[in-house]
Parts: sequence; structure tokens; C-alpha cells
Amino acid sequence: MVFLRQLLAFTLSSFLLTWLLCLAVEANYSSSKIGQGYRLISIEETPDGAVVGILQVKEKNNIYGVDIPLLSFYVKHETESRLRVHITDAKKQRWEVPYNLLPREQPPPLKLNIKRLKKNSLSVSEYSSSELVFSYTSDPFSFAVKRKSNGDTLFDSNYSNESDSFRPLVFKDQYLEISTKLPKNASLYGLGENTQPNGMKLHPNDPYTLYTTDISAINLNSDLYGSHPVYMDLRNYGGKPYAHGVLLLNSNGMDVFYKGNSLTYKIIGGILDFYFFAGPTPLNVVDQYTSFIGRPAPMPYWAFGFHQCRWGYHNLSVIEDVVENYKKAKIPLDVIWNDDDHMDGHKDFTVNPVNYPLPKLLNFLDRIHSIGMKYIVINDPGIAVNTKYGVYQRGMANDVFIKYEGEPFMAMVWPGAVYFPDFLNPKTVSWWADEIRRFHELVPIDGLWIDMNEVSNFCTGKCTIPKERFCPLQGEKLPNSTCCLDCTNITSTRWDDPPYKINASGNEIPIGYKTIATSAVHYNGVLEYDAHSLFGFSEAIATHKALSELQGKRPFVLSRSTYVGSGKYAAHWTGDNKGTWEDLRYTISTILNFGIFGMPMVGADICGFYPSFYPTLRYPISTEELCNRWIEVGAFYPFSRDHSSVISPRQELYQWESVAESARNALGMRYKLLPYFYTINYEAHISGAPIARPLFFSFPNYIECYGLSTQFLLGSSLMISPVLEPGKTEVKALFPPGTWYSLFDLTQVIVSKDGNYVTLDAPLHVVNVHLYQNTILPMQQGGMVSKDARMTPFSLIVTFPAGANEGEAKGNLFLDDDEMPEMKVGNGYSTYIDFHASVKEGTVKIWSQVQEGKFVLDKGLVIDTINVLGLNYGSGTLVSIEIDGEPSIGVSYVKVSTSEHKYLFKQGDEEKKTVMVGIKGLNIPVGKRFALTWKMGS
Repeated sequence: MVFLRQLLAFTLSSFLLTWLLCLAVEANYSSSKIGQGYRLISIEETPDGAVVGILQVKEKNNIYGVDIPLLSFYVKHETESRLRVHITDAKKQRWEVPYNLLPREQPPPLKLNIKRLKKNSLSVSEYSSSELVFSYTSDPFSFAVKRKSNGDTLFDSNYSNESDSFRPLVFKDQYLEISTKLPKNASLYGLGENTQPNGMKLHPNDPYTLYTTDISAINLNSDLYGSHPVYMDLRNYGGKPYAHGVLLLNSNGMDVFYKGNSLTYKIIGGILDFYFFAGPTPLNVVDQYTSFIGRPAPMPYWAFGFHQCRWGYHNLSVIEDVVENYKKAKIPLDVIWNDDDHMDGHKDFTVNPVNYPLPKLLNFLDRIHSIGMKYIVINDPGIAVNTKYGVYQRGMANDVFIKYEGEPFMAMVWPGAVYFPDFLNPKTVSWWADEIRRFHELVPIDGLWIDMNEVSNFCTGKCTIPKERFCPLQGEKLPNSTCCLDCTNITSTRWDDPPYKINASGNEIPIGYKTIATSAVHYNGVLEYDAHSLFGFSEAIATHKALSELQGKRPFVLSRSTYVGSGKYAAHWTGDNKGTWEDLRYTISTILNFGIFGMPMVGADICGFYPSFYPTLRYPISTEELCNRWIEVGAFYPFSRDHSSVISPRQELYQWESVAESARNALGMRYKLLPYFYTINYEAHISGAPIARPLFFSFPNYIECYGLSTQFLLGSSLMISPVLEPGKTEVKALFPPGTWYSLFDLTQVIVSKDGNYVTLDAPLHVVNVHLYQNTILPMQQGGMVSKDARMTPFSLIVTFPAGANEGEAKGNLFLDDDEMPEMKVGNGYSTYIDFHASVKEGTVKIWSQVQEGKFVLDKGLVIDTINVLGLNYGSGTLVSIEIDGEPSIGVSYVKVSTSEHKYLFKQGDEEKKTVMVGIKGLNIPVGKRFALTWKMGS
């Protein structure tokens, strides 16, 4: 008994001691012992108007490594709306995102002489442009960025007392920490890529880890394929909205902790390189951001058609049947894709001679190319280690692979043992272009899909090819991602086992797990530790360059892994999702986030990549209803593709008649809207404006839509309100203030004076799409292939506020030769048109202004129909009409119709009779200026 008492006392005392030690450690961390910050010891202004200074650490410690004693900081207003704050080691060059990958200004080299430091030679502590004001405090050093127009603090790293939920600036070799205070009314968006179950608005205390990782999109709140350390902050003061953006340009792994009233970065390397974008509208922020990181790539017209893909099209006859079955079902299809089924032994740039015999494949491609369809194949970065494989031979001869201990780093993916190209090496970029050229000469592909470029590796550590067994495993019915190389863990270096563990894969998995060892080396001695998240970005640049050089055509590249600036070179899809209703809902948030990231050409696997019971191999009972609803959303994704896994049941849209009907309906509308999609693609290219947008982009003063992630806009005026739950035949949709017209039935109207939720009918084959007031929407008649659809007659839909005595509307249209690499007005291969309309005292005017009209005039395209919505009924008759000043009412080929609007919801003014007036048979050349006028009267 005494022994038990002694044991209990010892246990309790040990527990108490351990608990006290834990408290002490926690107190040590929370009371800022990890870092007492820095003090400013020198500051001055440079001849070009920048500010440079020196910071000295206040007190060193060894938690997460030793503090860097002296830091330099550089502050410059690079434009009137962009401010840069750059902080790094004052004595030693540190890793930064390479300036050749992401071109930008370089800070001047610091010529440090401690004995000659100028003590606070700058007399003021504020430094301003027209809108952004930078200020600092000296001890402990902190900085703030304010908006000049209203005095609002946008970023504030000042640690003022122990009650603050963050610490002063910490800067060690492998651990950097900085925080900012935030007001309660700030709505934040960004910090991706991750699947956010709470919607696109950042949710306090959710984890945000940035480190490119091959874990599927079904993992919530985890670091996924891309790294985008940028956020948009939207605030509203008294009904007036203000948005700004913050980018931390750093490619190292990081955790970002958002607590609602503060945001803290914890980064495992590199530097602090902040860029602040003044806004003040969400569109301004994205414009300023993409002006810096690179404008989104122009997409070819056909890319906005529908795409079909599956991992598991095991032979050519299968994809031939798929194309034929889409045709029989009368479902539009522009692009057929191959996953690695076409390859010989999963090797890049090869064709399987048995399942995809080259003569038959080329014959198939001739047939689909003749009708305007396209063909795209996958390409994984791992190059098979095979001495009989030409791609490997030439890669070895050119020394293009990432190295470990002086030899190419060995990993494993589908073909077995592989080496990874080092796209930071100029020789690799040239070798890659040559391999793409060789393959294109063999198979005339129309684009490339670069996958698994996080980088994905089935093994971990240092690996060798086993001598006593075959790798990859043979005889498996399904592809197997089990590591079959002989591997040993690599944990001996501080790069493979850093002192601070980011929340990798959602549970602090080692950062070299199932990827390239972080102590591996790139060109010029660059560590994988620093460059890891840039692999997909650098591969996209090399691939875009290679495709551009092939025939001088506009390239199409789809990349899974992305980084800041990837949108300049590639489109993106949201990765390996699952056939569930939750996954359907999550796709909207991810797609909207990528618009903010400067990657507007984005979509998700329609109907889900994995079956709903993944990771088991039990098949779901039926995904029919889900596929119905998914294509009704996916038809309006910027990038619209059905894609499924080899372990999933077949889910092409013709597999169920009900889904085929929904597809004909939704994709039928998409193909009519192709000129609109293409025009907002042009807007994205010249201004960064997302194709798919959150509602707050068009209604930033309407706070109720700040957290909305179940509806979205295409462009500024077209709203999609999908069904996202099973068994529903109606949807509750938010309508911001104004008049909205149903695109599928132009006579149906919703008038939401102050903004309202409205319950809409949504039977199985119906998706609700609404067009906002004051808009002119160009459409065509659709077709089975975009090549044919774009040659059909145009119609214009003109929307005025319902019943308004006076109103204006506008829209635009961009058309060009989409094979041309550049997308711009003035090259002789494009036409840009502004459409205008007004109504006043019963007179309606519609006119156009045309730039470079010859391109479209040579195509012979015409405007056949104009529908004008929301007009006062008056006496209900149209008494006169003129086109370019000439009366046309008596001309037999011009047909006029009047239809009364039906109000599904009306708030505010008394009920008025309003009508839609349709004029058909106009035959107005699209590239010619016109003016059409009519009067309503008795």
C-alpha cells in the first residue's frame, strides 16, 4: 500500500511537473520568447524614391534556430496602387522566387557598412502614394499600410502588448513569422489551394497550409496541388465597400493562421516579400494583381466547348465509341482526352502500339479534326528510367534531371522508376520543347495536360531499383500506386527535417513524404526545400513555350499544380474530387478562388473523379441524379469537362437518358453563350477579370452576398443558381437589388428592390440562369461543335430595369482568329464591338461601335434577332422602326413580336405591365456599325 501511495505521489508529482513544464513552454511561446522582434537602426530614402533600412535583432534564442542578427528592408511604391515591402538578411543572399520565372523589379544590392550606418536619417515615419501609406515604428520594429482616402489600416504588424494574439517579427534561417491585425468586419478570400467546406470566405481557425501536395481534393482544409499565398480583404463601411489584396511572394512551405481579428504567417524559409494592392473594388484588386503576376493566358475558342475524358479508355475503339455516342445523343462535344491509356507502359511521349495503333489513331484524329474537334493527352513529369527509351536517353545526355548526392533523384510513378526534369535548368526547357515537338510530329495533339506535378511520388526517401523483383508490380487488375522500389528515409539534414513542422497534408506529414526529397538539388544549387512549390509553375512555363513554338498557334495547357503567375501559361482543374453532393458544392468555392488567383480558366471534374465510396472499390448504386445536377452546374464552369477514374463506373453524359436531357439543355445554352464566354476570356486576358465570379464582384456594397458560395456570376451580369442537394426540385437563390430575367424564359422576371432570397422551381432538367438589368448579351444559335456554333447568326438580349421610364444598357463582343498566339485588338485578325441601348419616353435606341470590323465582316456573320426586355407596356404597339435612319417596319422579312412579362417575384413599386419586344430577320452585319430606333405608341 505504501509503495502504491509512493508510486501515486510520484506519478502525480511527475504529471504536475510535466504539466508545469508544458505551461512554461507554452508561456515561453505565447509571451514572445521565440522572438523579441527587431529594432530599426538605420533608414534612408534612395534616389528612385524607395526607402531602405536596417533592422537589428533585440534578443536571440535558439527556438526553431538562431535569429538572423541584421535584416534589410526595402519599401517602394511600384505603382500608384501597388506597394512592396521586402525584408531579408542584410548580409547574406537568401532564396527568393526566381526573377526569371516571375519577372519583377529587383531591390538594389545592399552595401552594408555597420560603422557608417545612418541613424534614422529619414525624418518622417510615413511614406505614401496616391492611395497607400506605409508607416513604421522603430522598437520593436513593425509596419502598417493604410488607405489614404479613408484612413483605414489594411495591414498592421505592430505587437503592442501581451494581449495581442501574435508575436513581433521573427526571422530565422528556417522559420519566419509575421502577423497583422484585422478588424472584425473584414471578409477574407484566397490562401489556396484547398477544399473549403465552409465556403470561399475564409473561416476563422480553419487551417490554411500552403505547400504543393498530391492529396486529392476530397481532403478538406488541407494543402492541395497549388500554392497561392495571396488574399483579398473586403470591408464595408456604412454601405461603402473597399477591397484590397495582400500577396506574400514566398515559395517555401507555410502555415497561415487566421483567427478573425488577426492573421499570422509561419514560413519555413525564404524571405518576406509583401505586395499590397489598393483596389478599392474587387475587380480593381484582380486587375492590379494580374498586372504584377502576369495576365491570364488567352484561350482558344474551342477550349470553351465541352470536354470528355476518362482514366480507363483502354483502347482506341473506346474513345471512337465515346465520340460517336455523344453525336447520337445530340450532346455537344469539342474535345476528347486521353489519360495515360494511350501510352506505351505509361511512358511520356509514347503510343501503345497494340491498344492505340498509330495508323488508326492518326485516321481517327483526321476525322475529328475535319469537323473541328480536338484531342488532348496527359503528360506526367516522371521520365521512366529505361535505357531503351529515347526520352530518357536524351534527358540523360542533356543532364536535365533533379539530383540527389550528385546523381539523378529516383522516384516512382506509373511507369515504375523515374527521374524528374529540372525546369529551373535552361537546358531542360530546350530538351522538353524538343520532346514535345517529336511527339507532336508523331501525334498531332491540340494541347497538353500536365498532371502529378506537385511533384507526386509513390515512394519516399532515397530509392533504388530492386534487383530481385519487378517494379512496377505486374498482374494487377487496376493501376497500383504502391511503392515497389527499395527506399530508405532521408532525415539527416535540416532540409528534410526542418525545426518547424508545417501542417502538411493536414497532420504535419514530413515535407519530403511521397515527393522529391527536400535536400535534392536543382540547377545552380537550388534546394528542392525552397523550390518545391514552383515545379508545376516552371513546367507550365516550359510547356507553354514549347507548344507556342510548334506552329505559332495559341497553346492550351492544363496544369494540376500551380503557383502565383501560373495563369499566364495554363488553365487548371480542381483535381481528384469525388462523386458526392458535398464535392459538387465545394467546386464552386475553389473555382471562384482561382479567379482571384489570376487563373480564370478553371473547372472541376463533372460527376466526380472518384466513385462516392472511394477509397473502397465498392461502386455507388447510382450517380444519375447527381450527374444531372452536376452538368447543370458544370456547363457553366469556365472549363467544362467530364472526367472519371478507372475505378469509377462509366459516367459519360449519354449513359443515362435523363442526364443526356439535362446535358442537351445546359450545354445547349453554353454553346449559345460561347461568344459571351470568349468575350469575358478576352476581358480576363487584358484586365485579369475572372470569368466565374463571386456575386460580391458585381455587388460589393451588398453585404449579404459576401459569404455566398452556392451561386456565381459569369462575367458581371449572368447569375447561375444551381441545385446542390439531392431530391430537390426547387432552389432558394439570393437576388441582389435590381431586375433579373430568366435566360431560359426571357418573359420571367424577378424584381428585388433591396435584395431578396427567392425560391425558384428547379425540376430535374432545369438550371436557373438569370441576366441582370442594364446588360446587352450577345448570343448565337449553338451547335454540336464550337467551330459550327460560332458561324451561326447572332442575337442580342437587351435588359432594362423592369418598367423604367428611362434606362441604359451596354455589352460587348470580341471575336478573333483564335489560332493566333496574341489576343488583342488591332492585329488585323480581330474585331471588338461595344453595344449600347437606351430607352426614354417610349423611344428605344440600340447602336454599336466597332473596332477593326473587317475580320468579322469577312466571315459574313449577322445579327438576326434583338430582344429588348423590361419595357413599359404603354398601349402595347410598336408604331415605327428605323435601321440606320431608314424605315423598316414595312419590310416583310423583319418580324416584330411582343410578349408580356411574368413576375416570379416583385418587391417595391406597384405592379406594372411590362413587355419584351422581339425583332427578328434583321440581317445586320456584325462588323458594321448600326443604329436601330423605334417608338412605342398607339
